[in-house]
Amino acid sequence: MNAAVLTVSDRVSRGEAEDRSGDALAELLRADGYEVVRRVVSDERAEIAAAIEELAAGAAVVLTTGGTGLAPRDVTPEATRTVLQREAPGIAEALRADSIAKTPHGLLSRGVAGVVGGTLVVNLPGSTGGCRDGYAVLRPALGHALSLLRDEPTAHQQTAR
Repeated sequence: MNAAVLTVSDRVSRGEAEDRSGDALAELLRADGYEVVRRVVSDERAEIAAAIEELAAGAAVVLTTGGTGLAPRDVTPEATRTVLQREAPGIAEALRADSIAKTPHGLLSRGVAGVVGGTLVVNLPGSTGGCRDGYAVLRPALGHALSLLRDEPTAHQQTAR
């Protein structure tokens, strides 16, 4: 199955910094059997939105990293919302809840999640740790979500109460 990692960073796009968070996400996805496509864009709404749409055309899941905070150029959530057809607020809420439990800076995350066509799109923070933690939250439900998006029959397993 194909996955895409979109790094949103002015510094990485200019070659002034390494793409550590993108590297971490790609490594995690590959370990789970995904073939991963990578892209880097600057913190520009139009570039981010176009990249998400292009990547979604060939991937089951697009994970973005970067641009989800409060800085003036952090516009990933706004750009993502322009291309989402349906939001998946539970994903963003779970990511924030997990982050807030680990650092007070989690309160500042504005990432969103949702669907473009049959592709799940999830905004993750620009930090390596935030990406690892966020993927750990998303991972248990990811396969089920992707099966639902492909309109495949799924087996529901009730969790212990």
